[in-house]
Amino acid sequence: MRRTNEAANQQAERPLRHSDLSIGMWRVAAVLLLAMVQAHAQDRPSSKATPASEPQARPERRIVISIPDRKLALIEDGKVVKVYPVAVGSPATPSPSGEFRVRERITNPTYYAPGNVIGPGKANPLGTRWIGLGQRGYGIHGTNEPRSIGKRASHGCIRMNKADVEELFELVRAGDLVELHADRGAEVAAIFGDAPSAPATRPSAKAAPAVVATVM
Repeated sequence: MRRTNEAANQQAERPLRHSDLSIGMWRVAAVLLLAMVQAHAQDRPSSKATPASEPQARPERRIVISIPDRKLALIEDGKVVKVYPVAVGSPATPSPSGEFRVRERITNPTYYAPGNVIGPGKANPLGTRWIGLGQRGYGIHGTNEPRSIGKRASHGCIRMNKADVEELFELVRAGDLVELHADRGAEVAAIFGDAPSAPATRPSAKAAPAVVATVM
């Protein structure tokens, strides 16, 4: 009878041991699965964009023009990128001073004046590029009179050499700040250096209108 009881106890323990073994195997499998998931997560690149892949912020850009110096400076984030010689308004038709914004950019503009329309080409007084300012009729443009650059010779606009205005045209956008300075303050002097020589003017038979033209 005792042996029979022992045999029965042994048979009863077998399922328990088999069950314990199954639970242990499941625990090992779960640990291995968790380890594989963690390793895969570490190997997978992060979905968060790195600073290098983020779009760069647009630089703070402004154009500073010194009327006494007859020069234009392009400034980005407080640093002078380029300085160009320009022609400014003559004494009879001076360039305006103050702050403006780039309003428009036109390639191969058409010149409009009272009774005179000149299409794109070598005879066009605006050259190949027009950068219009917020005040109608005033802008930065090319010229068909390159010898006037560096002088007080325009009807109020800012004239540039062909290569210079085409380069500047590609660097500026609508909304960029344009400053025209009639005096050489501390900042203007720091940008353009020593005081300019006496201004050269182009003789004119009659005074031209202050607003040079409209363009399309």
